[in-house]
Amino acid sequence: MTTREYTVRIEPHGRSIRVSADRSVLEGALAAGLNLPHSCKSGHCSSCRVLLRAGDVAYPHGIPAGITAEEARGGNILLCQAQALSDLVVEARLIASVGEVDIKTLPCRIARLRMLAPDVMQVFLRLPAVESLHFQPGQYLDVLLEGDRRRSFSIASPPHDSGLLELHVRRVPGGALTEQLFTAATGRLLRIEGPIGQFVYRPGDSPVLMIAGGTGFAPLKSMLRHILERGTDPERDIYLYWGARQAHDLYEDETVLEWSRRHPRLRFMAVLSQATQVSSAHHRLGWVHEAVLADHPRLDSFDIYAAGPPALIEAIRTQFPRHGAAPERLSFDSFDYGR
Repeated sequence: MTTREYTVRIEPHGRSIRVSADRSVLEGALAAGLNLPHSCKSGHCSSCRVLLRAGDVAYPHGIPAGITAEEARGGNILLCQAQALSDLVVEARLIASVGEVDIKTLPCRIARLRMLAPDVMQVFLRLPAVESLHFQPGQYLDVLLEGDRRRSFSIASPPHDSGLLELHVRRVPGGALTEQLFTAATGRLLRIEGPIGQFVYRPGDSPVLMIAGGTGFAPLKSMLRHILERGTDPERDIYLYWGARQAHDLYEDETVLEWSRRHPRLRFMAVLSQATQVSSAHHRLGWVHEAVLADHPRLDSFDIYAAGPPALIEAIRTQFPRHGAAPERLSFDSFDYGR
């Protein structure tokens, strides 16, 4: 039986795409090469919220957590969860910092694997010699699986060092892909699609505040290497806060400390949520977003980049504007750990 397709018109882009009724509107847009605003793809962060101008949608898994009843009554939908029941017209905000991108589907091979922590694997992917992936610091790619499934991973390497694409993969027990990657051998063939996402570094002269939760460090590593190694914005002060459960979860702690020794404009603080004591001057106990606010009660002057699980991003999204953070200067990468 053929699955029905509907036309979705994206305004003010003036683009029309065809979307299958059994997949989300966001999946259809990405498959068509249209990089619409989104982040977690699980219905938590609300980054993909748009205004539905015409048509009807359904949420097969129920109303997602990232949209309020009031927003829904006002005609808002979440593209990552909504499936079309008819032709649609949606109004999506333009992303000025990310222009048209060439989203490619490419084969690649696992070139190298290294354990960074008991549950985090560093995976290096090599593209065919005749192919390249042009991306911006902070973007991610999807690993494509059988059955039209995909898993998203941030690119940890910077664009100027893209001979191998670096991923940080957290092991999820029973995960269809993560378990495989932890037992994979080099040379294994994968298919990827990317680059995807609007979480990208923007040059400027304001101080930068970066907040990572767990493997949310990966896209910030790409940004940091881009800034520090390319000499981008040499006068900007950068404050990196990395939240983790225990000290051993700070899997590239020494690397960041070495960066801060070589680049005095980079200040680094790690915040441990489940430890009972600290053994380093750059470690602190508590929640990472609370540590940021304790050190910087006024956030008016910062460009802020935050990457991590939905609970962290939601806390930042709701609390930081109360301390002066301008919404247009808050950039998020919210994700659930891919299985």
